[in-house]
Amino acid sequence: MRLLNTRPEADGAALDTQLRALGHTAIAAPLLTIVFKDGPPLSLEGVQALLLTSANGARALARRTDRRDLPVLAVGEQTAAAARGAGFSDVHSAGGDVAALAQLVRARLDPGGGPLVHVAAEIVAGDLAAALTAHGFSVRRETLYRAVAAEQLPANALAALREKSVEGALFFSPRTAAHFAALVDRAGVAAASQDITAFALSDAVADALRPLRFRAVAIAARPDLASLLALLPPGAASRERP
Repeated sequence: MRLLNTRPEADGAALDTQLRALGHTAIAAPLLTIVFKDGPPLSLEGVQALLLTSANGARALARRTDRRDLPVLAVGEQTAAAARGAGFSDVHSAGGDVAALAQLVRARLDPGGGPLVHVAAEIVAGDLAAALTAHGFSVRRETLYRAVAAEQLPANALAALREKSVEGALFFSPRTAAHFAALVDRAGVAAASQDITAFALSDAVADALRPLRFRAVAIAARPDLASLLALLPPGAASRERP
């Protein structure tokens, strides 16, 4: 399939490689640009653990502290992998969404063991702090990066939509999905979605796509990359294997 990849540049490049390995053609269409915030090293004295809800959070955290000894609880395996790649050794993955991360925190940590630091963007999905403070945890949110929305569709994505050469599109967050819907409408190519299958990471992502009429909307069984990729039909490389 020819697939629009809407992930930001760093994660998008890795996903392009995975899609090609599966026999698909990736069309890079990043709709958000990640901007890391500079500042002094984080104050982590007395902190019990670090909470990460995205791979970009792991990258932002690594830029603002030299400490790698604190436990890291990550929303999913991709975020956990980014934390390990940044040098953190005590990393645990919730394998799901914010609700799964809150459950993991409650299972592994003690409300009396010290505050938790949630590394986040300016705009977040879900209220992790509320889910944990209700159980007695103290959560400090550190906003270390922001995701800047593109003002228009990338030129290659727009051309592919106009040529009706796109067969599918991958969406990972409600914000990205909603922004895609707005941009294609602004560009006058919203009708192209009728020939596209949307692959959504969650029900919330699918809901954000409702302004558009897709050929079909497929939703991952679990909110993780592996489950989303499992929705894709076999690519050329898979079909050619004996």
